[in-house]
Amino acid sequence: MQAAHTPTPPASGAAMDRRVTRSRAARLRRWALPLAGGLAVLAAAAAVTLVPGAGTLSVAAATLSVGTAAEAPFQDYLPVRAAASPLHTAYVGAVEGGQVASVAVAEGALLHTGDVLATLSNPQLQLDVTSREAAIAGQLGGISAQRLSLQQALTTEDTSIADAAYALLKAQRDLDIHARLHAADFESDAGLKSFADEAHYESSRLALLQKARARDRSVADAQLREIGETADRLRRNLAVVETSLQALVLRAPVPGRLTNFSLQPGQSLNKGDQIGQIDSEGAWRLDADVDEYYLGRVAGGQHASAEIDDVAAPMTVSVVHPQVTAGMFRAELTFDAASPAGLRRGESAECRITLGATRQALVVPNGPWLEAGGSIAFVLDTDGRHARRRAITTGRRNPDQVEVTAGVQAGERVITSSTRAYANYAVLNIT
Repeated sequence: MQAAHTPTPPASGAAMDRRVTRSRAARLRRWALPLAGGLAVLAAAAAVTLVPGAGTLSVAAATLSVGTAAEAPFQDYLPVRAAASPLHTAYVGAVEGGQVASVAVAEGALLHTGDVLATLSNPQLQLDVTSREAAIAGQLGGISAQRLSLQQALTTEDTSIADAAYALLKAQRDLDIHARLHAADFESDAGLKSFADEAHYESSRLALLQKARARDRSVADAQLREIGETADRLRRNLAVVETSLQALVLRAPVPGRLTNFSLQPGQSLNKGDQIGQIDSEGAWRLDADVDEYYLGRVAGGQHASAEIDDVAAPMTVSVVHPQVTAGMFRAELTFDAASPAGLRRGESAECRITLGATRQALVVPNGPWLEAGGSIAFVLDTDGRHARRRAITTGRRNPDQVEVTAGVQAGERVITSSTRAYANYAVLNIT
């Protein structure tokens, strides 16, 4: 027998209510707008922070070198590299032209004063010298004849004066005898007068001769002086003429080592041609090429030192050549004592020129930042994240330090690597 079906009663309203769950997409849509707004605000803040403003550049910290300004002893010196040169050099030239007849020495020879280097041949010069010697000898002979003539004239006058003096003496003696005879009435007045007249004449003649002799002597002395001066001049000219022949023998004017000498027999030389040079042996100086920045600070008399074979040799700046070539000028340094043994021409040495006394100063490490001229520096803020362009004033420099006289204070940090690429920026953001 089949069981009867019992109908299910209808559900009540409470039983029909159920929780409706929002989808994930709906929830994302609800927060999307506020989230987008927040991200926009953060992006704007980041843009303000990270994007440089006008005149600002971001620079990686790893590319920068930084130094700190500090009060420290400043050693005012200049390091230079110098080359050895002979202390003295004498140039040898041909005083007279000619053809090389013989060569007596070779390049590099050690010479004494007067040593023969070479002998020249010049037949035309020899002929000219012979002619000039003959002409001068003739002039000297004429001068000797003039001197002899003057001396003979003076001797004749002296003889005339001596004769007149003797005649006067004889006339005075006769007058004295006849005056005694006249006193004894053995001589007439007329006879005595003739003897008196004779004595007076001889006296007058002697006075005239003596006066003329004095006048002639004055003129003759002047002529003799002129003749003597002319003779001396002619003798000097003769010596010069003879020396011109001696100039055909080329000799060493000073002792030393012969360099730049390459004469060969048969070679022709013109008057004034340089044939070589003689360098002082064992006496050296150092020649240093110095940056023109120091032209006003390097001067003669300053102390210096050179490192030669690990020994410091005291030196002095002797000469400064102010001519600037390729941004450099030359200074010559001489050793205060004997030159170190073993130096050779062109050998290099490290030197230090003392420019001033060591004293306290505000210094910053030397570096490529000075390539911009030393009037601008980038100084870091205290946080180290920014560096600002600042006008400064620099003073003395050495390879390690530069003196800062204005624009930076002790303890501030300065970018010491090259800042040439930042010339158009006022602020550097250091990242």
